[in-house]
Amino acid sequence: MEKTVIFEGMTSISAIFHGIDQGINDRRVLRVLFDREKLAKKQKEYRFLQAKAAAYGFPVDLTDEKTLDELTTGKTHGGIIAYCSERTLPSLTEAMSAADGVFSKKDGFFFMLEGIEDPYNFGYTLRSLYAAGVDGIILTPRNWMEVAGIVSKSSAGASEQLPMAIADAEQAVCLMKKNGVRIVCAGIRDSVSVTEADLRAPLLMIVGGEKRGISSSVLRLADQIVRIDYGREFRGSLSTASAATVLAFEVLRNQNQQK
Repeated sequence: MEKTVIFEGMTSISAIFHGIDQGINDRRVLRVLFDREKLAKKQKEYRFLQAKAAAYGFPVDLTDEKTLDELTTGKTHGGIIAYCSERTLPSLTEAMSAADGVFSKKDGFFFMLEGIEDPYNFGYTLRSLYAAGVDGIILTPRNWMEVAGIVSKSSAGASEQLPMAIADAEQAVCLMKKNGVRIVCAGIRDSVSVTEADLRAPLLMIVGGEKRGISSSVLRLADQIVRIDYGREFRGSLSTASAATVLAFEVLRNQNQQK
């Protein structure tokens, strides 16, 4: 039997259609449940889903709020959920071999998350990276797809609209370097301030999770290690989502200045 993932709310469901329409992912919408009590207030959403249902061949069934609450993790679904298929993530080798693919861009800005574990933090991070204009995300092997609904919800749908590929961290660095991409890691030892770093494209920025950080073997392969300077003495570290946000928008600012 095919595994399914439940997506909650119109933001996540709309993002799925955008990802499908743009060829970013191969997820399929299998069925939508819509709270009949919200039909009057959400006619626009209902018509949109009916149009997509006709185009992609899935049913839109009416149900009640109690049923939706029982099927979801919270009560922020807004009266709409979708049963979807799993998404296939290609290996980085496969993604880079696609002639017209994102990961073969010569001026690309790529981001790798190593060691991130919490799906909510993962989703918050992807939301920031999408907003900052990151072209593609590289993930170390892990079945994030089992919690795709949580990730999509916390990322405001960004996870479904970002191209992603899978690779071991060292393998990713080596493949990207061969393609002329500079490798910049977030760290402290032997680092320069991110405001003084060379952030020209093509660039792969690597950020580690709060617990383990970036592995030493990957740090040794980096072209540069950058740090985020604080405004006061602080011995703690930023969350992965916060650090990734600062770094990604600094890359965006830097590259905009070069245009």
